[in-house]
Amino acid sequence: MPRYRYPVISESEVTPKVVFENRRHFLRQGFAIGAAAALAPGMLLPKDAYAWADVLKPVLQTDLPSQELAGGEAFTDFRDATTYNNFYEFGTGKRDPEVFAHNLPVDPWSITLEGELDKTGAIPLEDILKRYSLEERIYRLRCVEAWSMVIPWVGFPLADLLNYHGLTSKSNYVEFESLYDPDNLRGQRRSIIDWPYREALRVDEAMHPLTLLAVGMYGEKMPNQNGAPIRLVVPWKYGFKSIKSITKIRVLEEQPTTSWQARNPEEYGFYGNVNPEVDHPRWSQARERRIGESGRRETLMFNGYSEEVAHLYEGMDLHQYY
Repeated sequence: MPRYRYPVISESEVTPKVVFENRRHFLRQGFAIGAAAALAPGMLLPKDAYAWADVLKPVLQTDLPSQELAGGEAFTDFRDATTYNNFYEFGTGKRDPEVFAHNLPVDPWSITLEGELDKTGAIPLEDILKRYSLEERIYRLRCVEAWSMVIPWVGFPLADLLNYHGLTSKSNYVEFESLYDPDNLRGQRRSIIDWPYREALRVDEAMHPLTLLAVGMYGEKMPNQNGAPIRLVVPWKYGFKSIKSITKIRVLEEQPTTSWQARNPEEYGFYGNVNPEVDHPRWSQARERRIGESGRRETLMFNGYSEEVAHLYEGMDLHQYY
């Protein structure tokens, strides 16, 4: 029996050759092609569809930025970065996001800001993006399975968004919430965690200039399986802290309980900082596997960003506050 990576589609749904060969022209005109099922003839999107993607066009590019921005490290192959993912909303397998992420509804998109802010409410993503000069930044992401990637993200500092909406004197923590849509996100039909997915940072972590709201990678808008249309990137923490497909941001006075902390506090602490001296209960975190490389390499404290972020944790017991 043959094995298919994607859901099988009928011949009538296959993109006509003339559309495929002119796909860039059609994309510029507002067409969208899903990751698994191609655009069928006559399936035009509304005129305002992907308004947030239009805002991204000036900053997206074909050529990758210099590897100097990644500390001289080679970028992870795009194919690897988009086919080996943790995104439990689509399933627990590393390939599940690639296979099923075409079901993620990304248009229209807005983020609701709540809590200890001067200005709150639901803001369309395109209005958020118009405020900022997006920059390409390179971060090394590790996740708790001890594998890592080097990805050229396109985004802007979370601090820009928080400053615009105005932190209050009670702004101590920033909580994030992912899209909840079990009709389209098959993983949410299982009790892997208490959905929707929630993560949080201390406000000083959230305001650090390395903390990024990413809307693209490799010069393209964010692929669905990597957290479209907007996700968090906290490069000195394990991957589970960098929440995907954000729909809500709450600024709080008291520390919230995050999804994995609630599910398994012995394995997933609030901070999730990369610390090779603290083993996961089921494996060592002293060495990691870089996707695309053979063997393992030494894990760096704070993922190699000690100079930039170690001061945030002065005086803390990083074994207790893991």
